[in-house]
Amino acid sequence: MIRSIYTRVVLTFIISVTAGTIISYFVATWAYKEQLNENLKLPLLYFAQDIVRIYDTLPEPEADAYVSGMKQLNSYYIRIFDENGLYQSYGKLKGRAASEVSMEQVHKALAGEIVHVNPTGLSTTLLGIRLSTESGTKAIFVEPRAFPATSFVIEWLLNFSSLSLITGSLIIVIAAVFLVRPIKKLTIATRQIADGNFNVKLNIKQKGELGTLARSFEEMMYDLQQLEGMRREFVANVSHEVQSPLTSISGYALALKQVDISAEDRSRYLDIIIAEANRMSKMSASLLKLSLLESPSQQLRLVTLSLDEQIRRVIVAIQPQWSARNIRFELNLKAIRVTADHDQLNQVWTNIIGNSIKFSMDSGVITVSVKQDIKNVIVRISDKGIGISHEDQKRIFERFFKADRSHSRKYSGSGMGLAIVKQIVSLHQGDIRVESEPGQGTAFIITLPITTPVDKLQL
Repeated sequence: MIRSIYTRVVLTFIISVTAGTIISYFVATWAYKEQLNENLKLPLLYFAQDIVRIYDTLPEPEADAYVSGMKQLNSYYIRIFDENGLYQSYGKLKGRAASEVSMEQVHKALAGEIVHVNPTGLSTTLLGIRLSTESGTKAIFVEPRAFPATSFVIEWLLNFSSLSLITGSLIIVIAAVFLVRPIKKLTIATRQIADGNFNVKLNIKQKGELGTLARSFEEMMYDLQQLEGMRREFVANVSHEVQSPLTSISGYALALKQVDISAEDRSRYLDIIIAEANRMSKMSASLLKLSLLESPSQQLRLVTLSLDEQIRRVIVAIQPQWSARNIRFELNLKAIRVTADHDQLNQVWTNIIGNSIKFSMDSGVITVSVKQDIKNVIVRISDKGIGISHEDQKRIFERFFKADRSHSRKYSGSGMGLAIVKQIVSLHQGDIRVESEPGQGTAFIITLPITTPVDKLQL
């Protein structure tokens, strides 16, 4: 069984054109046989009759001289026979011998018959008629120097080619119906997907390239359906995250318009408005950051840095967050140098350690350790905080996702931090995973290559 659509199309075309040509040839030959023979004979007959009129008009010597200088000798070869079979020729044949003329044919021509020879049954190659001269009755035989190229032959060829093309095209059209039917199904399915319908059934059971294309198309529909769900959820999350601070800002702004509001309440309302505006600003910045990280043109500015020193600097930079709650750190940081984007990697440690501080109990402990194997460095950041449920762990790195929504008011945040972390680690061709038990704490394990591939380097 031929499964390749390319092979099928090629074979179908070859078979169709060949069959169409053969059919057209026999049909055209059968339809034009008589006319073809008659029309190919006429140029020879007319030319021979012109020669006869020349000899009827001019004296024989002048007629011989005139015929010898005729331009038509470039197309015709002439032989004039007497009663004994001797002949005078005019013109020359190129590339082939002259057709044989028998005495019987000479005698027929002398007797006044029109002698024509068409061995193929389609074209006359030799024609003879009677010629009267001053020296007696003779027979003139004319044959073309090359195969005739009359207007009828051209017309016949055009008809033949047209019929061949039409016949072959009809066969191709009929055959193509079966070949393109699956493609039409794919086209209709594409339009339905464009209209937002992702539940299209193709029912294409072929196993060749079209079958593979159909399977890939169905997989694409599933991915698009998932993507559409994510888009809807993203829009809903953005709307929810934006609506909450906007409601607060609007409500407290209206409260400030009251005439009898106290200075203390006015200051408190303004602080809330400023806080909510800052919250929206941070969320907008996080969205922009994630959008840039997900851009195909995003590239890393690689430098060689001391990983342990970078983590220490991050902990020191956010000291106000953990010292106020008496949280302490246990560090096991070996001196390790990696090739990475300094600013992006700094964002990873800031987000993860910040989350650990946020969800740890007061006077808790956060452990940070770094170890190295042949190709990678593994960073583990763990706390003894509230933990994450097993169900939420599957979605912890999705944008806007907040584990345990009941804590949303107590623990502020937009749910973008871990999504940004995930994207940065992926850009470094690394991996991040989470281990957690509710009520027992959470650990993030980040694996990074010691040397990030150079193809991510910012030029």
